[in-house]
Amino acid sequence: QVQLVESGGGLVQAGGSLRLVCAASGRTFSSYTMGWFRQAPGKEREFVATINWSGGDTYYADSVKGRFTISRDRAKNTVYLQMSSLKPEDTAVYYCAAANEAFIVIVASLYRYWGQGTQVTVSS
Repeated sequence: QVQLVESGGGLVQAGGSLRLVCAASGRTFSSYTMGWFRQAPGKEREFVATINWSGGDTYYADSVKGRFTISRDRAKNTVYLQMSSLKPEDTAVYYCAAANEAFIVIVASLYRYWGQGTQVTVSS
C-alpha cells in the first residue's frame, strides 16, 4: 500500500507563494495517479490538481489554473504543488491523494490513499 505525508503549508499574504510537498512511500508508488484536494471550513472537499506519473498528463481546477503547478520527482517518490498569486479563497487544508489508475483522476472517490493534510492560510 501507499503512505502519504504532506508538508509545506503555512501562513502567507495574498499574492504570495507556497510549495506543498507530498512524500510517498510504498512498493508501487510510481504507478499511481496523484492528486491534490482542499477543504475549507464549512465547505465540501474540492479537486485542485492531478498528475499521471506514467504519462505525465496534468489537469487543474478552473479556480487554480494558471496559478498552481503540479509536478513530480519519480526518483524521490515525491509530488509537488507550487502555488503562486495566492488568494484568501485558497485558504484550506490541502490533501495529497493516490489512485491506482493509469490516467488523470478528478473524482475524490476514486482515490484510495490520502495524507493527513497541511493547512494553507492566505491573509488579505
